[in-house]
Order: sequence, then structure tokens, then C-alpha cells
Amino acid sequence: MSVEPQVSYFVDTNILVYAFDRSAGRKHQIASQLVRECWENESGCLSIQVLQEFYVTVTCKITNPIDPVIARQIISDLAEWRMQSPDASDVLQAIDYQQNYHLSFWDAMILQSAVRLGCAQLWTEDMNHGQSFGPVRVINPFVEAID
Repeated sequence: MSVEPQVSYFVDTNILVYAFDRSAGRKHQIASQLVRECWENESGCLSIQVLQEFYVTVTCKITNPIDPVIARQIISDLAEWRMQSPDASDVLQAIDYQQNYHLSFWDAMILQSAVRLGCAQLWTEDMNHGQSFGPVRVINPFVEAID
């Protein structure tokens, strides 16, 4: 009997924010379900960049900010996921992605983290749904859910 390899999903900041932002309506429902599935399947991947952006966004930028102590605990929990800590070679590769694919530098860093972690999918609403970058396919989980 062959065992299916574990599929990994890179979760971008916006998906995480919606998962914890109850004012996000349908996006909150979808994102929280995706995050729950990542916990259940041990398939979630993140980067240090995502954790940093998440903290700033949920404590300062959403309609009902999360208390920093609670945000800290969420990040502590998320640190259990597979994590990518970029180094200089990742920055150089991100620059190449930025130039070759006309991405923002920060999106290129997210893409590089997903590639580095061997993720099959990158869940985000910041890039083109369905676009593939080598082995990583961009999925916007809200495409079908938005009116």
C-alpha cells in the first residue's frame, strides 16, 4: 500500500487575518474553515513575514482589533506550523520573481517561502487565482464565494 505524500498549503497573511476577523463576513467563514483544516491535517505553512504582518494587521488595522496579548497567543500557536525564516538567498530569489513575474516584492517573498517549503498551493487574494509558479499554484479561496 502506498501512502499519499502530505500536501502542504502556504497561508498568506490576508487569509489568516480573515480567519480571526469576525467582521469579515463570508471571508471569515471561509478562512476560518481553511485554517481549521490546516490544523486538523497538519498541512499549514507560514513564514516569519506572515506572522509579522498578521500581528500588525489584527492589532491595528481591522475594524475590531484583537488585544495584543491574544494576538501573541495566536502567533505562539501558529508557530507550531511549518515555518520558513527567509535568508539572503530567499531575498535574491524573490527579487528574481518580482522582476520575472511583475509581482510586488512582498508577494514575491511569500511565493519564495511557499516554494522553499514545498507547498502545493499558496492561499492568497493578492495574486492571480490559478496561476502556477513552478510547483506552487495560487488559490484565492474567495473567488467563487464573492458575489
